[in-house]
Amino acid sequence: MHQGVGRSGEPLVAGVDLSTQATKVVVCEARTGKVVRDGRAPHPEGTEVHPTAWWQAFTEASAGIVDDVVAIGVAGQQHGLVPLDERCEIVRPALLWNDTRSARAAEDLVAELGAQTWAAAVGTVPVASLTVTKLRWMAEHEPALADRVSSVLLPHDWLTGMLTSALDQPVTDRGDASGTGYWSPGDGSYRKDLLAHAFGRRSPRVPEVLGPGDPAGETRTGAVVSAGTGDNMGAALGLDLAPGDVVVSLGTSGTVFALSPTPTTDPSGTVAGFADASGRFLPLVCTLNAARVLTAAATMLGVDLAEFDRLACAAPPGAGGLVLLPYLDGERTPNLPDAAGTLSGLRRDTMTPENVARAAVEGMLCGLAAGLDALRDVGVTVRRVHLIGGAAQSKAVRTAAPIVFGLPVTVPAPAEYVAIGAARQAAWALAGTPEPPAWQREDEARLAEPKDTDRSAGERIRHEHRALRRAVHRT
Repeated sequence: MHQGVGRSGEPLVAGVDLSTQATKVVVCEARTGKVVRDGRAPHPEGTEVHPTAWWQAFTEASAGIVDDVVAIGVAGQQHGLVPLDERCEIVRPALLWNDTRSARAAEDLVAELGAQTWAAAVGTVPVASLTVTKLRWMAEHEPALADRVSSVLLPHDWLTGMLTSALDQPVTDRGDASGTGYWSPGDGSYRKDLLAHAFGRRSPRVPEVLGPGDPAGETRTGAVVSAGTGDNMGAALGLDLAPGDVVVSLGTSGTVFALSPTPTTDPSGTVAGFADASGRFLPLVCTLNAARVLTAAATMLGVDLAEFDRLACAAPPGAGGLVLLPYLDGERTPNLPDAAGTLSGLRRDTMTPENVARAAVEGMLCGLAAGLDALRDVGVTVRRVHLIGGAAQSKAVRTAAPIVFGLPVTVPAPAEYVAIGAARQAAWALAGTPEPPAWQREDEARLAEPKDTDRSAGERIRHEHRALRRAVHRT
């Protein structure tokens, strides 16, 4: 077997998912996308991590499986702050997207310039997760360290620079850059004035934004390294989304995103107007509460997830009138960081384990259905939902989703779509073609099409969910 060719005789490419909890690596055939091997290694716990831990995890996850690849790409967790000094040394541990110490900084930035200004400038209203708010926090709380910052990178930028040995010439892509809060998807350029405003008039270097199919360089062994991208953009590329397709991802948090041919703006802050990894745009809605709603409800009922599934499937749509606002960890969409969960509609005849389980499933899905509505409000066409993430394997979720969404729903085969998207981008950079290679996808489960009675039930469920939210939170 010679360099870069697998046992099938096909050239091989690798994709890396630098996620919050682990680094995952897949090796695929460059022409077909078939996954031939994979690896995984965990990251340290916490919301700030020294980037060297990512390199250690990548080294462990990729050991013995990437030696023969001809190209590699990285898709990483969005928004994280990786500050480097003039020698490309790490100034402080990276602040991850889920580090909320910058929540006040986000409020201040919005108050100073206005939500409309931010939405028009960069497509997104600052929240605690964005890089720009972490820069403000650092400027205010660690000014001596802020003074040492020479360049600001995102997690995938840093790992890409390590692979190419070129941290002194950092690069990124438009998808991940659009999550910083200081790059404009509409204009395709940095807003360095906003960066300096947030960072106490400091103007650190930012990575060059490469085109979607451009190479970033080569590894020491001569493998092409692609530009890389953010994790949601990688998933969209791995799923090969078409216009009208919307992804609903049910992981620890929930996301709703779709392709758009034009940039979007939403001054309410509900929809983040990102760019994607193909040259188009990726409007996205994020909720804090998704799969953990189901595990928390199962714990409350004293059952395992299999029994929880059975209970939820045994209850009728609407859960006998029980309605759950599942804001168990506060909520990002709607913006209710200090909220708690609310269970309404309890009566003696409805207080059954079956109805409670069903209400948890429907409450979680209603939060994502609101995300679908928000995408429609900014002009996104919504025709079909692709349901991914751990909770997409739940029978109760698969039963309820077409009813609550009122749309055709498919469940793609379980796979590491972020890493696969990164590998597909690597194959694109290797080929040098105008469009990414057309990869085969495994069969997907097509759930039962919602009937008229299902759509009516879904409308009632969503109505009750909205009514309770307005009554409790006035939003």
